[in-house]
Amino acid sequence: MKDLKHRTIRGGFAKICAQVANFVLRIGSLMILARLLDPKDFGLVGMVTAVIGVLSLFRDFGLSAATIQRSAITEDQLSTLFWINLLVGTILGLASLAISPLVASFYREPRLFGVTALLATGFFFNAAGVQHSAILQRQMRFTALSVIDVISQLIGAAIGIAMALRGFGYWALVAASILGPLLSTVGLWLATGWVPEMPRRNIGIRSLMGFGGTVTVTGLLVYMATNADKVLLGRFWGANAIGIYGRAYQLINLPTDNLNATAGSVAFAALSRLQNDPPRLKSYFLKGYSLVAALTVPITLFCAFFAQDTILVLLGQKWKEAIAIFRLLAPTILVFAIVNPMSWLLCSLGMVVRLLKMSLVITPLMIAGYFIGLPYGPQGVAAVYSALMVLWMVPAIAWCVHGTVISIRDILQAVKWPLAAGLVAVGLAFGVRTLYGQTLHALPRLILETAIVGLVYLGLLLFATGQKSFYMDLLRGLKAPAPVEKNRLVSA
Repeated sequence: MKDLKHRTIRGGFAKICAQVANFVLRIGSLMILARLLDPKDFGLVGMVTAVIGVLSLFRDFGLSAATIQRSAITEDQLSTLFWINLLVGTILGLASLAISPLVASFYREPRLFGVTALLATGFFFNAAGVQHSAILQRQMRFTALSVIDVISQLIGAAIGIAMALRGFGYWALVAASILGPLLSTVGLWLATGWVPEMPRRNIGIRSLMGFGGTVTVTGLLVYMATNADKVLLGRFWGANAIGIYGRAYQLINLPTDNLNATAGSVAFAALSRLQNDPPRLKSYFLKGYSLVAALTVPITLFCAFFAQDTILVLLGQKWKEAIAIFRLLAPTILVFAIVNPMSWLLCSLGMVVRLLKMSLVITPLMIAGYFIGLPYGPQGVAAVYSALMVLWMVPAIAWCVHGTVISIRDILQAVKWPLAAGLVAVGLAFGVRTLYGQTLHALPRLILETAIVGLVYLGLLLFATGQKSFYMDLLRGLKAPAPVEKNRLVSA
């Protein structure tokens, strides 16, 4: 178990470093591309991804999660799952190509035909690397995963920016979207060195398919709930509206996307190994959950209070319309940070049917809400989206923890001190901004606000609230010598 602790902490540290690098890359590339391209360019690509993105949920049919969650899996099962993934990816790519004319017709935008056809190739590239990624996660080789992720994103972003500078417009965004999966899959194959064998029958994959199918249907419903807003805005308000709304949405979700990707992959792999040890599972889960909450709370409050400076600095003057949308969407960061980690717990325990039932409840409510806000444009949709997510938070937590070793009290304990420290830090920064910040330009003002929030928050969280020992424990685990481990393919 000590080996698992060291591997989890070191894996988490590697993922944090990678996600920080990815976060900087994504913010940096977004800042550059937002100044080189117009909102309509982003809107055209956003229209397509909102539609064919639903197909991406089927690209691995939940089989990567099934591979990681299993305490033991054979070579024959892995190879068969690989070929199933590849078949599904090929079918999805062909399906996307086939619906290209329909996408262009739906939005009344002929240029979307070519965009949809090229983005369809990403399904095949992703499918070819699904099981290789799962193998690395089972082996908890998160450093390798992190390096692959960063390099593929860096090269894709660089080529996209180069194309934008040469005047390729929205094709620069298309190229960056395709290159990421291709380069990542190449890296995964090289890192694992695993070549799948031919598929076989009667090797016990039915239960894996059942688990993966439930995860996939749940993901499909969640995708519908969180992307129907973009489809509707693109259809009824046009490319410019979806371009502005989409950039605000992307920017507001960057922190939670990176944090969930960082903590989620490490936590799911570790918790799956502890599914038969409730006390240790509870301890691991709450540590990871507390860390995510501590990192997310100040970001949420900062985005809500300092939306104007954030948008002007990161995107530029021509994106002013995104400020109100960005501010309205800010509460969703906190909701996702508090609710999303529950999926680590339920998936690691094999309780994916509960996640499916929850999705069946929230999805129709979200879509109905979008229609209510649609007549008021992007701001109306953003307001409804944020309000529904906040109202859903408490029932979702109660439903998730019911019958598990985690209680609502545990969740409140994990959130209360970061929330208190965050409110004080942001309140102080807002006061300083009101008194002295009006004479500054947006960039130095944003730097001042960030510095005040960061320093005050860390001081309060580490010392005033007594959380210092928690983070010191993580650092001690990081400094511990790495365990010697055989590079086994299918063992836990």
